[in-house]
Amino acid sequence: MHIASTGGRRLVHAALAAKKFALEAGCTVTRKELSAAARDAEKALGLRPAQRLVLSELVACWGEQEWEKLLVWPSNDRLVSRTGLNARSIRRIIVQLTDLKLIVAKDSPNGKRFAIRNFAGDIIDAYGFDLTPIYVKRREWTAMLAEQKVMREIRRRAYGEVTVARRATEEALNALAQHFPGLDRSDIEGRYRELLSRTPTRSMAELPGGLLLDWQNLRNLAEEAFYQSGNGGLGVQHNETDKGSPSETCTKGFTKTRAVLPKEWPGEHLSSELILEACPTVSDYGRPIRTIDELVGAGRYLRASLGAHESAWTEAVAEIGPVSAAAAVIYVLQLYDNDVSSGLQKIRNPGGYFRALVRMVKSGKINLEVELLAMRRRRLA
Repeated sequence: MHIASTGGRRLVHAALAAKKFALEAGCTVTRKELSAAARDAEKALGLRPAQRLVLSELVACWGEQEWEKLLVWPSNDRLVSRTGLNARSIRRIIVQLTDLKLIVAKDSPNGKRFAIRNFAGDIIDAYGFDLTPIYVKRREWTAMLAEQKVMREIRRRAYGEVTVARRATEEALNALAQHFPGLDRSDIEGRYRELLSRTPTRSMAELPGGLLLDWQNLRNLAEEAFYQSGNGGLGVQHNETDKGSPSETCTKGFTKTRAVLPKEWPGEHLSSELILEACPTVSDYGRPIRTIDELVGAGRYLRASLGAHESAWTEAVAEIGPVSAAAAVIYVLQLYDNDVSSGLQKIRNPGGYFRALVRMVKSGKINLEVELLAMRRRRLA
């Protein structure tokens, strides 16, 4: 049997579910409390500006009565004048807020919204909108906001790791082009362009599945190609006829740096052993570090992991020497790893942190050897 439409509001599951919400006995809700719950709901559900505007106006109509329901009864004309929206938009948004289980429509027989008064003139009931779900579900809004915050942090970290891998890949490709121009890089460059086209430009978007792993794999591939093409990843071929010490320039730079240190530490030097004990994260380098040459090579190689430009390394070598520059890279890398592991996220820009550290070492404000010794003591304690 077909039943003719009465012209009333359509029945939806959300409206029936929202009707089950009620305030606790004796509970009085202030407009301020209701507004706070509404703001949390707006953020948790991601309401559009027009929806927020209408919801705010409905909340502003609450008169703080001691009822079991939070009833308001503004007319469409009032909502139009207060929001600047047209009547059709108001009606559409009311339906949307109902579908979201934020409000419940309490309709009168003639479809009007008005208050019901007793013989003394006191308002005892009303036809309009019930805002009770907004307040009753306030803990749900809080939980949703907390979850969204966690997801944003996870997404931010993932984007940060993608950025580090992308920059390191670019650095490896640039180094290959500079030092080994005859090497075929077409496969790596093709994969680089493909990943670049898949990477969203804004960190608000979700990363496509597997994108981070693909960037990390490409980085490893590019860096391995660079390492295999040169000598220890440095792209420098040693001249067998050179009779001088291969670490002579490194020692000179180290001596110059130590001259500005405020205090000498007898028996201790910026050795590879000290740095390896203080900064275990350097083990990710994957190559043995036994000599000064290998230490400098590791620092130059790991510089890209900080997201620092190649010019930062060049300037550091010129200002504090290659040994101290390498130690500074590894030291900052360990600090950044500790910071990420702790969840504090104090180091937002490790590349900038590296540049600042180099300046302070050069000026004598920081004794890099002392810092490494302190880090080693904390790790061994």
